[in-house]
Amino acid sequence: MMTKKGVLAWVHGRVQGVGFRYSTQQQARELGLSGHARNLDDGSVEVLAWGDPEQVDSLINWLKAGGPRSAKVERVLTEPHQPQQEPDRFTTN
Repeated sequence: MMTKKGVLAWVHGRVQGVGFRYSTQQQARELGLSGHARNLDDGSVEVLAWGDPEQVDSLINWLKAGGPRSAKVERVLTEPHQPQQEPDRFTTN
């Protein structure tokens, strides 16, 4: 059985209103990950990445590299995360 990895990331900067969540969703789906990207009240975006450890790391590195060109990522904070229920797809909300 494959070991899965979960990471919660909080992305700060100009990341709302620039297509950030949808670009993150597309990137995550290309990597075969499930989870979510959602706007938070403080202007940041929360990303849950769940799946193959190498693919999760790839998504986190993409976020840290600035994500989509329309965004201006200032910092990305991460922590390991084990969801109570494994997500079956990657959503935006």
